Amino acid sequence: MVHTPRSARRGALLVSTAAVLGLLAGCGNGSGEDVRSDPPAGSAGTAAPARETPSPSAPAPATSSAPARTASPAPPRTTAPPGGTTAAPATPAGGSRCHTSELRASVGRNDPGAGQENFPVVLTNTSGRTCTLRGYPGAAFVDASGGRLGADPRRTPGTPVTVTVRPGQSAWAGLTFSNPEVSGARSATPAGLLVTPPDERDPLRAAWPGGPVPVSGTASSARLTVLSPGTGP
Repeated sequence: MVHTPRSARRGALLVSTAAVLGLLAGCGNGSGEDVRSDPPAGSAGTAAPARETPSPSAPAPATSSAPARTASPAPPRTTAPPGGTTAAPATPAGGSRCHTSELRASVGRNDPGAGQENFPVVLTNTSGRTCTLRGYPGAAFVDASGGRLGADPRRTPGTPVTVTVRPGQSAWAGLTFSNPEVSGARSATPAGLLVTPPDERDPLRAAWPGGPVPVSGTASSARLTVLSPGTGP
């Protein structure tokens, strides 16, 4: 009698068991359908349900944050007269400064009081245009040969104003000095008074009707005020 090893018998038993299981599996699937097991819900690798994609809406119109611009007014048009030349702009109502050549100087009537002599020094516009005077005129007493007599008048403190003088109109400044017979100052009688308009260099000469004026000594200074409209107080 031949003895088979125990390990060989175990191997044969395993092969027989596998063959039987194969036959049973073939019989269970004899319908020809594929049997698949569904994976459990929520297991890894399962795709999330598709979401409905909203249809794109029309883009909103762009708005500008910059402030609206205001149209600048158009500059006035200058109409050229026949012949192709352009009219010159109008001269401002006040005009420009009066020049010596456009003025005439004169000395008005004396208005004495309390030992003082008070004369208006007048500048009259003899030109054909409107011009202006502002501030103090210059003044100096002169003899017949043009030599100066005494010191030039001092300026009395005051606030200058711009005086507009149209053709034929005037502005005046007050010339004041102490009567030399009262003050005892040395005196002389001028032949004329030189008057220089404000901001000008060339003087005008006016006849002097006032008699003696102080030229040195006590109370010999004459005083001059700022220009005002008109011909005197």
